[in-house]
Amino acid sequence: MSVSTHVLDAGTGTPARGVPVRLETGDGAVITSAITDDDGRASVLPTDLQAGIFRLTFDTGAYFHATAQVGFYPEVIIAFVVTDPNRHLHVPVLLSPFAYSTYRGS
Repeated sequence: MSVSTHVLDAGTGTPARGVPVRLETGDGAVITSAITDDDGRASVLPTDLQAGIFRLTFDTGAYFHATAQVGFYPEVIIAFVVTDPNRHLHVPVLLSPFAYSTYRGS
């Protein structure tokens, strides 16, 4: 299974560059981490994960601090279920200082 994400700063209308992201097991054990690139994208590429519950944790507090924004959410945690470990998962995040949304991408 591979997981990727794309973070867009909806407040500025630009990619959210430099957001630390962790891929974790459902109980919070860190599997791997990444930082969003200039396009707001990060790929996390474990290939040996099985079906189960996982989560992505975005350090939005660090991003807001680095971009001189005051945000309400210091972290965004998205839990999701993997039913087919052979399928790529894309989990985009639309972020603003006082709201966020996500969906299962392709």
